[in-house]
Amino acid sequence: MNLNEGDHRSLALWAADCAEHVLPHFEEEYPKDNRPRKAVEAGHAWVRGEVGVSEAREAALAAHAAARDADRTAATAAARAAGHAAATAHVDDHAPHAATYAVKAVTAAVPTDADAATAEERDWQFRQLPKHLRSVAFPDRGDD
Repeated sequence: MNLNEGDHRSLALWAADCAEHVLPHFEEEYPKDNRPRKAVEAGHAWVRGEVGVSEAREAALAAHAAARDADRTAATAAARAAGHAAATAHVDDHAPHAATYAVKAVTAAVPTDADAATAEERDWQFRQLPKHLRSVAFPDRGDD
């Protein structure tokens, strides 16, 4: 993607919000492991200009390590969402991955109704994203 700084920060904020939305799927299983939470916080802090890219990137790598340590699919996906959210500070292309992993977390947590859970999560994500960025994260959907 080739975004200006404001749009990059808006996309990073959206990615952090997507990850935070599913973070309970990790924290309920691993309440003492705060690496994914720290990654979401780093993403938000980068948007506010409180941390640099390198600090956000370190938090992203730690969240991905937490994902590798997890043995529950929903928890793993939630930690990966957090990792990609923080990594969006470095490269804006990570934002859609944060959203995709958030969907994976939800569908793994509700396997009996995965289609409905996926649709509900994607709709929530779509509504959170500024209209002018919707085609960036959802190229096939338009901007309802």
